Amino acid sequence: MKFTEFGFNAEILEGLEAMRFEEATPVQQETIPVIMTGNDIIACAQTGTGKTAAYLLPVLNELIETKDTTTTTLILVPTRELAIQIDQQMQGFSYFLPVTSVAVYGGNDAGLWDQQRKALTTGANVVVATPGRLIQHLTMEYFKFSNLKHLILDEADRMLDMGFHDDIMQIVKSMPQKRQTLLFSATMPPKIRELSRKLLSNPKEVSIAISKPAEGILQAAYLVYDTQKIPLINSLLKDKEMNSVIIFSSTKLKVKEIHRALLKEGFAAEAIHSDLEQAEREKVMLGFRNRRVKILVATDIIARGIDVDGIDLVINYDVPGDAEDYVHRVGRTARAKSTGVALTFINDMEQEKFSYIEKLIEKEIFKSPLPDGFEQGPEYNPDAPPRKRFFKKGHPPKKKFNKGKRPGNRAQMG
Repeated sequence: MKFTEFGFNAEILEGLEAMRFEEATPVQQETIPVIMTGNDIIACAQTGTGKTAAYLLPVLNELIETKDTTTTTLILVPTRELAIQIDQQMQGFSYFLPVTSVAVYGGNDAGLWDQQRKALTTGANVVVATPGRLIQHLTMEYFKFSNLKHLILDEADRMLDMGFHDDIMQIVKSMPQKRQTLLFSATMPPKIRELSRKLLSNPKEVSIAISKPAEGILQAAYLVYDTQKIPLINSLLKDKEMNSVIIFSSTKLKVKEIHRALLKEGFAAEAIHSDLEQAEREKVMLGFRNRRVKILVATDIIARGIDVDGIDLVINYDVPGDAEDYVHRVGRTARAKSTGVALTFINDMEQEKFSYIEKLIEKEIFKSPLPDGFEQGPEYNPDAPPRKRFFKKGHPPKKKFNKGKRPGNRAQMG
């Protein structure tokens, strides 16, 4: 289905043509007509499916037709990175339009607070906000959502995981009951259903490609010991021509370790994690987007909601703790009908977790042999207890204490 078939205003179509938006994605085809009729929606759609445009375009179309100059739309998101991304997309779509927007998120920059306050008091048409920072502004009582027509919750499951339920409900109390509410979530657990019952009125349900990586992603895995992971990264990246690579790890300590190792090998790499100030994060992401930085090492802080085109390779340094997080990590590549590669490193302790991922996506992921020069890693046997799996020479399991003896000194400890 083409965007010209939705009945958008000519000015909207002009912007879409300039951005070379022609064919709508499945989630856009399913949701845009419903949104334009004013119905509430609960939509299950993973990142990379085009859901941001699915709700922004109808909102922009209404703003153009009604010529409303007040704040009509609030988009709540879990992270500042996603808020910035959506605001940037909003600016792209509205380049030819008399529409204003503002991203409201936390930070220690006093200038940022003043900038947000000014935009809120003057009535930006669209506010994209994280719940915590928005509540801080609301408590100052220098603006109200009295004219709000659209409430959009993006990455709703993530917001609940981060403990924003009460904040969301507090924010909702400040807006009219008569409004259109759109809830987008990558997963649909019971807590999302419960939230939708509180906020939505007779919603239409849309479900697109639930928890499945895009078809264009070539997925594979390596069975490795922890000591082999850094050398394997070096082997995979050395002398390879790639525009963009993301390496995910579960902790910021590992991210820092990987980053140091890559710099030591001469790679153009940067790291992004929660220890960085917002300005530092934005600088890193800018460098990654403009290809000055080829390799980005990150925690799951950017696994969702960061839109960077043309990522060649995603490496999971460790298996994500949640099977759903795997989908979001590998979803950074093969976006918008492109192709990409996603590789996961599996040590002997993470095999059961990886088997859950394979069950979730209903696909067995190819276990690639290690490159030449690497000793054999552990065998893949996720049903076996970790210590019963095969260990190669030099990587034996830790010895257990002798039964009936207490580890009173080093001689008794394995």
